[in-house]
Amino acid sequence: MAKDLSRREFLETVGKGTAAGAGVWLLKDVAEAKPTGPPNATLPSRTLGQTGAVVSILAFGCGSRFLMYEEEDKAQAALNHAIDLGITYLDTAYAYGDGKSETRVGKGMASRRKEVWLATKIPDRTRDEFMRRLEGSLKRLQTDHVDLVHIHSLGQADDLAKIEAPDGALKGLHEAREQKMARFIGMTSHTNGEVMAQAIERHDLDCVQMALNASRNGQFEELALPAANKKKLGVIAMKITGQEFLLGSGSGKAEMSALLRYSMSLPVTTAVVGMPQLAMLEHNVETARAFSPFSEAEMERMRQELKPSRKGLEHKLVGHLDGPTAQPEIFAV
Repeated sequence: MAKDLSRREFLETVGKGTAAGAGVWLLKDVAEAKPTGPPNATLPSRTLGQTGAVVSILAFGCGSRFLMYEEEDKAQAALNHAIDLGITYLDTAYAYGDGKSETRVGKGMASRRKEVWLATKIPDRTRDEFMRRLEGSLKRLQTDHVDLVHIHSLGQADDLAKIEAPDGALKGLHEAREQKMARFIGMTSHTNGEVMAQAIERHDLDCVQMALNASRNGQFEELALPAANKKKLGVIAMKITGQEFLLGSGSGKAEMSALLRYSMSLPVTTAVVGMPQLAMLEHNVETARAFSPFSEAEMERMRQELKPSRKGLEHKLVGHLDGPTAQPEIFAV
């Protein structure tokens, strides 16, 4: 089995643009990517549940990978390039750099707000803190509303209980929709598919975002995805590569194109991916542009090949939040 890179080592490798060690998987894929189509080229799209919105099947992740563009002009160039290539779904959150990602996205929204579906996520667990944080997010994003706001990173059952409390964040979430601070509302999770399914079944949500990859970590595909589909919610897939844990060669690993194609073959609307280099962005756009779903036999083959990574990924994602936060204790499980 190929020796895995730690997340820090991976980020350093990507940041330097080298092809050493286990980083070869990605650069091999990227090296084969050809220049993509003209600006404003279209990508395959799907309807986001009952929202009626039609968005690209590839979404631009604005988390830690977006923050790897250290120079602001390069970050804005990447964001604009993604939109020019046909990506219409932007995924950000307060926790991505304690507002830094939202501020960056906001600079782009000053001129391109009408071209995208804009989603952000709020980490707070009380109604008052949720509303206060969302007000700040709207200012950073330079807009009077987002298309979708999520309660960020649902954990275990005790976390759901906090959200559901009389003064919990769920109350703020619904008020945000009522007050038109957000057109639609949702919740995200990469921890426990059973708890996510309970949240879906109990509450009035428009969309959900969850870990959906070929390892099937957390039983989201088995439990939460059917619950969401039953209620006809918009489903956004994330953790496509499991924070790089699933990438590479050997047991429990696969290349980027296969992982992305697996997640897109599920009954979801779009797949969020962080892309810290323009070459990666263009490679993933090409994969999306040429997308055709896996057959059920191919899906099952991928599941079996990635199964050895399932428990390891579940352990890796316990308490994980993609980006620094001033309140890490909220996400401890």
